[in-house]
Amino acid sequence: MKKIVALLLVLAVNVVSVRADEGMWLVHLIGEKTYADMVKKGLKLSKEQLYSMNKSSIKDAIVIFGGGCTAELVSKEGLLFTNHHCGYDAIASSSSVEHNYLKDGFWAKSKKEEIPCPGLSVQFLVKIDDVTESVMARLKDIKPEEYTAKLPGILMEMSKKASEGTTYDVRISSFFKGNQFLQFTYELYKDIRLVGTPPESIGKFGGDTDNWEWPRHTGDFSIFRVYMSADGKASEYKADNIPYAPKHFLPVSIKGLNDGDYAMIYGYPGGTNRYETSYGVKLKVDIENPNLVNLRDARLKAMLAEMVKDPAVKIQLASSYAGIANYWKFFDGESKQLIKHNVIKQKEDQEKAFENWAKGKPEYDNLFANIKKTYDTWRPYAKGRVYLLEGILGSPLMSFASSLKNLDDALSNPNSKPEDITKMIAAVQTQQTKFIKGENVASDKNILATVLSMYYHDIDPAQQPTAFYNALKATGDLNKEETYQNYSKSVFDNTMFLANAKFERFITKPDTAMLHNDPAYKTAMAFVNNFNLNYSKYFKEFTANNFALNNKYQKGILEMKKGQEFYPDANFTMRVSYGNVKSYSPRDAVKYKEICTLKGIMEKYKPGDYEFDLPAKLVDLINDKDYGQYIDKKANDVVVCFITTNDITGGNSGSPVMNGKGELIGLAFDGNYEALSHKIAFDGELNRTICLDVRYLLFVVEKLGGAKNIIDELVLVKQ
Repeated sequence: MKKIVALLLVLAVNVVSVRADEGMWLVHLIGEKTYADMVKKGLKLSKEQLYSMNKSSIKDAIVIFGGGCTAELVSKEGLLFTNHHCGYDAIASSSSVEHNYLKDGFWAKSKKEEIPCPGLSVQFLVKIDDVTESVMARLKDIKPEEYTAKLPGILMEMSKKASEGTTYDVRISSFFKGNQFLQFTYELYKDIRLVGTPPESIGKFGGDTDNWEWPRHTGDFSIFRVYMSADGKASEYKADNIPYAPKHFLPVSIKGLNDGDYAMIYGYPGGTNRYETSYGVKLKVDIENPNLVNLRDARLKAMLAEMVKDPAVKIQLASSYAGIANYWKFFDGESKQLIKHNVIKQKEDQEKAFENWAKGKPEYDNLFANIKKTYDTWRPYAKGRVYLLEGILGSPLMSFASSLKNLDDALSNPNSKPEDITKMIAAVQTQQTKFIKGENVASDKNILATVLSMYYHDIDPAQQPTAFYNALKATGDLNKEETYQNYSKSVFDNTMFLANAKFERFITKPDTAMLHNDPAYKTAMAFVNNFNLNYSKYFKEFTANNFALNNKYQKGILEMKKGQEFYPDANFTMRVSYGNVKSYSPRDAVKYKEICTLKGIMEKYKPGDYEFDLPAKLVDLINDKDYGQYIDKKANDVVVCFITTNDITGGNSGSPVMNGKGELIGLAFDGNYEALSHKIAFDGELNRTICLDVRYLLFVVEKLGGAKNIIDELVLVKQ
């Protein structure tokens, strides 16, 4: 066991750039070769300035924003920059028809005007500890195929114990497919306030059409502030809290940039699977992605049809729609790029090389034969699972209804403790309040009708909930959409989950009979129980065996390439990537510059268009060329966005893009369509990160928003 730990430390410390600019490196394990490569590309900072446990360093300026984004501190008074789409939910929650901050934007001209954001939090990384030996000691008597069932509980127990007696959040994360474990300690701040946001026509300019595309002209930013108690501690919202005093914040450079300049990105990339097998890629390309895309497309159409009718509905559904749409296009593009770049063949070649190395090593005998068998056993049922999760439970009503299953089970169990049931009921009440706030009946009614029809026509009849469709057949022809529309209407008209009085009666005196007779619960459970009773066992076996086999494959890779550089898959832990600002040529005779400007915004501008409209004042500023100190002298324009070769993924949204001196030059917010295979395979030629230029951000804040107070709070680095 100690040999494994030592091997992992050697691999983690002795890292260099894998190829091109691939790699999301753990910030505390930057080795000498990697650091030398960073310096060669243009880094001007010491390793201690990048990460230090005891002194101020860049890591102290980087936070987890909300549940899945990154943000950075940019002032001595706790000011945060992040993406507009990261702040979208908080902005929408703060909006109303009368004060529509999504549509009109918002700028606090003083701290008193800043808007509290209940439920929003940020997390600061305090320290990182290697706990591989401790975890391995707990796993030594557990078979690898039991890891998926037992490992989460072990890590949670160890994390809880590590946080006892502290005010910190502790989480232990798995690396290299369960071959290494690191413990991350965070400090959580819950008083976060909205300081500024551009109108949606800037923050989402280009909409779904431009999503994942270059050139991109989206002003994807929002501004918040972290507050603390008067005695300097993390605190819930209190009116007399004071701005957070950071250990480190980023100066903001408006000097401009050139093709080839060094670019460094810190953040919390959410997830990659770079060590996936060819069998996993096949499952994704053949089954998972195309079905997910089709189901999300149906949901989006139903939502958009209602959003365009009513500004209030647009506000209500905006955040949910944006989240669904973002990865609808991603998964569509991912499949196309995986096929285009022949990633399955790449993986097969890697697996053949591994098998050649593994000859004579009994531990790895029949590894890929067993992996193939594992996938072959699961493939017949994979589509049904996608249709359950993205189809049936893609209906908000069905999703909420299914969440009551645990309460149902507890009520049906004579051994359930009354206090446990009381806690469950309170949780259900909270969930229902949130559900009602976000529920748009008109769109959800159409979603349910559509996905019920799609499930019937697309899933193997042998795998369908037979009793449900037989009962539905008695009401009408299952090949006619009218049948599903009528059924959906009946569900929505009669469910207690939308009728507060009826729901209150149920909550006051929970009754399983009342729950079982509810049409929404009955519908959701018909599909959930069908999967749980008949097919979940196959999924559990697949997950357990796949993890065990990949754990062994990853261990073998570490042995095979001992002494070579490695970075672990992204898992929403702090990473740093480095590369350069760089133009590229996506196909024959096409060359993309490294920057795009306000000129391009005007070329795309369509007055009144859902995706390409602009505020009248911004149009006037552009026509008047009123650029102030934010003009790029080479372009004779304001640079809106630029591209770099950095390796990032979801979770890096809002991440700071810094120059060699650690000065903020932009905010990462997207990738390019030609490299959407990046979660599984990094493309060293075509991969680009799309970044908002900080000069456009400041231009909008000052010239459009008139919030000079925000500009004055920053440390600007000028030419």
